[in-house]
Amino acid sequence: MATEIDLVVEEKEPRQRPSARPYDRPAGGWGSAKSVARSLLRERVVASAPPALLRQNKPDGFACVSCAWAKPAEPHPLEFCENGAKATTWEITTRHVTDELFAAHTVRELEAWGDHDLEELGRLTRPMRWDAVSDTYRPVEWEDAFRDIGQELKALDPKSVVFYASGRASLEASYMYALLARLYGTNNLPDSSNMCHESTSVALPESIGVPVGTVTLDDFAETDCIFFFGQNVGTSSPRMLHDLQDARQRGVPIVTFNPLKERGLIEFLNPQRPAEMLTGASTPISSQYHQVKAGGDIAALLGLCKALIEADDIAKRQGGRPVLDHAFIKQHTHGFDAFAAAVRGYDWSELEERSGLSRSALEAAATVYAQAEKVLGIYGMGLTQHRKGVETVQMVVNFLLLCGNIGKPGAGICPVRGHSNVQGQRTVGITEKPELVPNEKLKKQFGFEPPRDKGLNTVEACEQILKGQVHGFIGLGGNFVRAIPDRGRMEPAWRKLRLTVQIATKLNRSHLIHGRVAYLLPCLGRIELDQQASGPQAVSVEDSTACIHGSLGLQPPASQHLLSEPAIVAGLAKATLPPNPKIHWDAWVADYSLVRAAIAETYPEIFHGINERMWQPGGFHRPLGARHREWKTKTGKANFITPKQLDADPDAMPSGRDVLRLITLRSNDQFNTTVYGYNDRFRGIHGTRMVVLMHRNDIDRLRLQEGDRVTLVTAADDGIDRRLGALTVIAYDIPEGCCAGYYPECNVLVPLWHHAERAKVPAAKSVPVRIFREGPVSGEFSAPSDMISGNPLSNIASDLARATGIAGRAALRGFREAPVKMALIAAAAGLAVGAAAAVRRQRRRPQ
Repeated sequence: MATEIDLVVEEKEPRQRPSARPYDRPAGGWGSAKSVARSLLRERVVASAPPALLRQNKPDGFACVSCAWAKPAEPHPLEFCENGAKATTWEITTRHVTDELFAAHTVRELEAWGDHDLEELGRLTRPMRWDAVSDTYRPVEWEDAFRDIGQELKALDPKSVVFYASGRASLEASYMYALLARLYGTNNLPDSSNMCHESTSVALPESIGVPVGTVTLDDFAETDCIFFFGQNVGTSSPRMLHDLQDARQRGVPIVTFNPLKERGLIEFLNPQRPAEMLTGASTPISSQYHQVKAGGDIAALLGLCKALIEADDIAKRQGGRPVLDHAFIKQHTHGFDAFAAAVRGYDWSELEERSGLSRSALEAAATVYAQAEKVLGIYGMGLTQHRKGVETVQMVVNFLLLCGNIGKPGAGICPVRGHSNVQGQRTVGITEKPELVPNEKLKKQFGFEPPRDKGLNTVEACEQILKGQVHGFIGLGGNFVRAIPDRGRMEPAWRKLRLTVQIATKLNRSHLIHGRVAYLLPCLGRIELDQQASGPQAVSVEDSTACIHGSLGLQPPASQHLLSEPAIVAGLAKATLPPNPKIHWDAWVADYSLVRAAIAETYPEIFHGINERMWQPGGFHRPLGARHREWKTKTGKANFITPKQLDADPDAMPSGRDVLRLITLRSNDQFNTTVYGYNDRFRGIHGTRMVVLMHRNDIDRLRLQEGDRVTLVTAADDGIDRRLGALTVIAYDIPEGCCAGYYPECNVLVPLWHHAERAKVPAAKSVPVRIFREGPVSGEFSAPSDMISGNPLSNIASDLARATGIAGRAALRGFREAPVKMALIAAAAGLAVGAAAAVRRQRRRPQ
């Protein structure tokens, strides 16, 4: 990035003068500590957040509502990351959306608000119904809402209703929700996996016979090499940095392939190690860092495989030690000869051109791989969100199979899932694919005939909405309208829906772009106490490593009017479906262990004994044959699958030198569509999200200047004008021919048809765009930092007063029971207080 510049952004109320300046500090460290301190202040939870954070991701605590990274059996004293702390404070905020606010603002007025500003209003506290005359949301009683929604659903064709689930709902709520949809008569059960890792769910069963990764946290402790593809650990799953740091300090090489240089993949300073915090002694993470072009991952992986196969061919001719694991290949794999022949047939020059990497760089990476005995292959949406996303994931499998790096300790494939239970939802039946559901068991268990026709995934649901074939939408969490591609086309079509029902904790854009009949149903968050007839209730979730955990919330609910997700699902079911003597919705709501017993009956191989096993430290691992070299594929072996072409996005091939490939990104200050603020500390961007990151050579070649305001236009020949304006050009370390901008703002540029083949995941990591100059930088900004919202400092005194008694009693009890642990916690608390003081001092400085 170049030196500091001022930016222009067309936002409703800029919170601070936007700027961009280089950030060369490690991930974690004081930057994370200060960010957490700001979050506590901003959300006015100085007293309530620390006790909650101490329980986060602990065996007897609650599972983080943010990412799905694994929960260790022996947790750190503070088992949360910066973004996990933001997610917690975001949910337990003292801010509430009042009836008065809804009455004072029409829905059309609220549509002009930004994503951050809407959610920053606070928690939804009571059910609301849209009033067409006033264009406002008005309070409604739960009984009336359920009755009216049930009547609407009864009047609609079940095949015209979509039941969407975000990745946040628990296993219990998800199981009940899937059952509701199928009892109603539809398999229209898209989920957030359709927008991120469905490429994994399609690719891995064909290659190794399981739909999820094979790696657990134990493998990180045993591995001697890690290859990292297309995943920004510092923003998307920061707790993994502990495992990567431990590996690097054991001398384990980490070889990274990613278009942008990301701070979390460069170096990490552990906030939980006082010596590091005091000395600034950070740990380098990547031993090699290869900036592959957008869409160049297949070519890069083929280059790695070519280097290994050629080295093995040479060793064979010279009588040297084999490079490949031929015994494993012979016993456990199918299709090697065809794959090897295809790899040998590629020219290095073509692989270099398509990947953007040199032969020497690929050979250097392959050499590290060949010297290792146990290799982990980690990847994220940088691989899955391409037209050839399925084949790209299968290329990672091919790469690992060459040396037998699946199905042994310290080795395996590790897709890093996004939301906290997105993988678990699929495990308990949230899917549009009937072949993935045990329909005969459901038929016997609940006495009904489940629908056997394929339902709609996310892209297909959008297509049918555009055609006017979908009339109802139920959303179990999430921000669907904001998360989907082609927003410019989708929002007008969305308003034609008959019914939209949103189950949520906070206000977002999906609640404002609504159908003719619209309801907001506010629910308890996972961190909150869920008190039902049989007592406090726990729920369960599945993490990225296929381990299943219990989660118990104890935070006081934001409102007495909130219902739990299972209670809301049951209320909808009772109002919509005829009575079923085999399903006791009220009993399930009164005691979630009965729901888990039903889950175990439907899926006995995975969930037997779940009510006891869910509290096992580290969770219990679901059975995965590939982890033990049992291959449940059509061939009975792990399959080498040869990609049909080099480029992961053939339809995004530049049609002219003025076409760049757009990569959509998350900032350090967001999780999925939730935007915590307008700063991206790791990339040095502050006060705005309306930027486009470009290589300096592309800026010069296109006759632009850093700081110019530009419009991005999708380079597609389908007759549809897709554009996003008011973006400011930033020079950045990114491969030539590529540019980057933030998700979800850039979704408007992604055509609905631009998706992964077969998986239909939006191909948001390589979108062909042209850039047009609007004008130079201009304008003045004088508003305060976006981190100051309302007047949080005025609440500190009362918060601290309330906290004194609680903290004193808890500390005394803790020191008696576990003095060493409490000493570490006290040290961490001191760091947090110091960070908060530093923040206040910084705010007092003149701007």
